[in-house]
Amino acid sequence: MNAHDTAPVPPPGCPAHGSGARVPLHGPEFAADPQAYYEYLRHYGAAAPVELAPGVEATLVTDYVAALQLLQDSGSFRKDARRWRAFNEGKVSPDSPVVPLLAYRPNCMFADGADHLRLRQAVTDSMARVDTRRLSRSTEQISGYLVSQFGARGSADLLGDYARQLPLFVFNELFGCPADIGDRVLFGISGMFDGVNAEKATAVLFQAVGELVALKRRKPGDDVTSWLMQHEARLDDEEMVHQLALLLGAGAEPLRNLLGNTLHRLLTHERYAREGGLIDEALDDTLWENPPMANYAPHYPAADTELAGQHLQAGELVLVSFAAANTGPALNASRQAGSNRAHLAWSAGPHACPSKEPARHITVTAIEHLLNELPDVELAVPEDSLTWRPGPFNRALATLPARFTPVRPARRADPGPATAAAGQEKAAGAARPAEHKGMWSQFLNWLTR
Repeated sequence: MNAHDTAPVPPPGCPAHGSGARVPLHGPEFAADPQAYYEYLRHYGAAAPVELAPGVEATLVTDYVAALQLLQDSGSFRKDARRWRAFNEGKVSPDSPVVPLLAYRPNCMFADGADHLRLRQAVTDSMARVDTRRLSRSTEQISGYLVSQFGARGSADLLGDYARQLPLFVFNELFGCPADIGDRVLFGISGMFDGVNAEKATAVLFQAVGELVALKRRKPGDDVTSWLMQHEARLDDEEMVHQLALLLGAGAEPLRNLLGNTLHRLLTHERYAREGGLIDEALDDTLWENPPMANYAPHYPAADTELAGQHLQAGELVLVSFAAANTGPALNASRQAGSNRAHLAWSAGPHACPSKEPARHITVTAIEHLLNELPDVELAVPEDSLTWRPGPFNRALATLPARFTPVRPARRADPGPATAAAGQEKAAGAARPAEHKGMWSQFLNWLTR
């Protein structure tokens, strides 16, 4: 048998097939079967050459041990995207679709050293003040509102009608957004991640967050924005805006995907339906096998170096494949031995997700409430007809059509903390005309009827 006989074969439809080109992580072929791509990429060793978008090259770490080494070695691997050599040399266009999630911003995700410690501590301490009882109450209120919008129909897209909106609503409440500001936050984040007029959406988001910071400087409240502002790190207005935009964006999109992917697992695996009461287990299985952020954690070697025997150049873009590392051979024994949370879905090291516990709590509460309201919910289409959104970073379905016995709108629960945001609308500025009011305004009106 010669070397040609044992060479790895790219997945069917992969444009790299037989060409020696970098393996593309964009397009419908990758979205349809990413595990086939990860299996192929493992033949390169611990890291492989990939293309994130046309003309955007990167090295993807697919091995668990190598990924941990990179994530925990903040001396050799830096987060500051101003080190990105290809971007600095003009080899990557600023209007590339992947640049908004890779380009430098002055927030804790793109900071190193003392700057990172200061910003990260402010974020971690502020998020730690979120009370789980309040979080449960807010999530249940928002879940009830969303179900009331489609429950009588007997059918819904559980992504567009539920999983996509719920995290945005919850974070609006946590951050103390009044109606007008909250409407624009929802518009901005949705547009950024959906790629619909992303430049305008980004501008709308940052304008809205800037107004929120100005409002909380004048009138602080019992919310994450005010806590972050009051932290001993003494963030200035620009730092405040960028930390809040990071938390809103990084919280909303991955949480939407985690909700959607866990619901997908519950609706398509008979074991959960047969045994019942396994939302936590379905969530952990999703984090192992279908993490919401499949490939991310951009890093840049501070100098030419080696990782697991592979040479990396200074300023080269290096990403971690959480999905490949989680499902690789190195973790099979650990998972089978019962270590069900050794996965990398929350990342690791100094830049690990600061909102892990709130994210788990929101996901479990939202799914429990949905299943209590719609106990016979089931997938409305064959599983193999579902499509996954293309893109190198997220793992997310395009839609999740479901059907159920129609339900009457539930009686509105005690309004609770979300009504505080409604009372601050005047402080944020005059409300827009009624015909322009968005989803957050409608929810606050529903709460206070």
